[in-house]
Amino acid sequence: MTTPHVPVLAGELIEFLDPAPGAVAVDCTVGGAGHARLVAERIGAGGTLIGIDRDPLAEDRFADLASEVACETRFIRADFVTGLRRLRAEGVEADLIYMDLGMSSMQVDTWERGFSYSYDAPLDMRMDPSQERSAAMIVNGWEEHRLARLLRDYGEERYSGQIARAIVRARGRRELATTQELVDVIKGAVPIPAQFAGGHPAKRTFQALRIAVNDELAQIDEGLPLAWDLLTPGGRLAVISFHSLEDRRVKRFLTDRARGCICPPDLPICVCGHEPTAELLTRRAVAPTPGEVAANPRSKSAHLRAARKLRSEVTTP
Repeated sequence: MTTPHVPVLAGELIEFLDPAPGAVAVDCTVGGAGHARLVAERIGAGGTLIGIDRDPLAEDRFADLASEVACETRFIRADFVTGLRRLRAEGVEADLIYMDLGMSSMQVDTWERGFSYSYDAPLDMRMDPSQERSAAMIVNGWEEHRLARLLRDYGEERYSGQIARAIVRARGRRELATTQELVDVIKGAVPIPAQFAGGHPAKRTFQALRIAVNDELAQIDEGLPLAWDLLTPGGRLAVISFHSLEDRRVKRFLTDRARGCICPPDLPICVCGHEPTAELLTRRAVAPTPGEVAANPRSKSAHLRAARKLRSEVTTP
């Protein structure tokens, strides 16, 4: 048996997905396989669970799960855009698809992967250890203006310019190789009062670097339409996000598909004939309860959105 994994918003995810016996389910971000186990138990011996993840640790967790559940299982070692494209090319149709975005607790706790500012480790942050781009390559190779834009856009960092300038100065003396070296540079660039407000001063910089290393936002933008296309009518899509950059994309994608008439507001009657292809199951993002946050502080920023597919989208030639 593997070490028990505590999945975020697990009860809420299962409620909105409503897995039925015999269903075909796609877990786009296996991670520690906590959500996957709950889904597998509900779809039963007649169901199929397909797991996708680029992290080899997730593949190990999924293999353990596969040996313990009754449903048919399959694992695709890839980022979820690549995995979903493969399934679409095979003609797979899914009854439910879900994503748990961002990094997993498993990745944070593997200190040598360099995802956390709490441990001194190599500047890595790769979800797929075989890929070339790492956090060290960005920190030591990108120009100052590009670094500043990255920290501003992906980290929503107020002091992006100061931090980028400090990084360039520091790497001019010696290449930055570890998380602690980067944390020290960040602390030196951020005003003292700001270091005691809004969490750890390196939090936003590390978020921005991780997103850039793993191309996470592009994955969401490309992956959501692929997932929606794989769903059968009546199928359900659920996504758990952990910061506003992710959640805004999920919200926009689902609300666009739940929208009916798209005529200009000054037209007296609808002439577009546009009908919604989604029913929103969550009118607003679902957050963890205070009890869950107390038991698992990492769940604090989680938000869940879900929708049911009403019909396939019709495209005109």
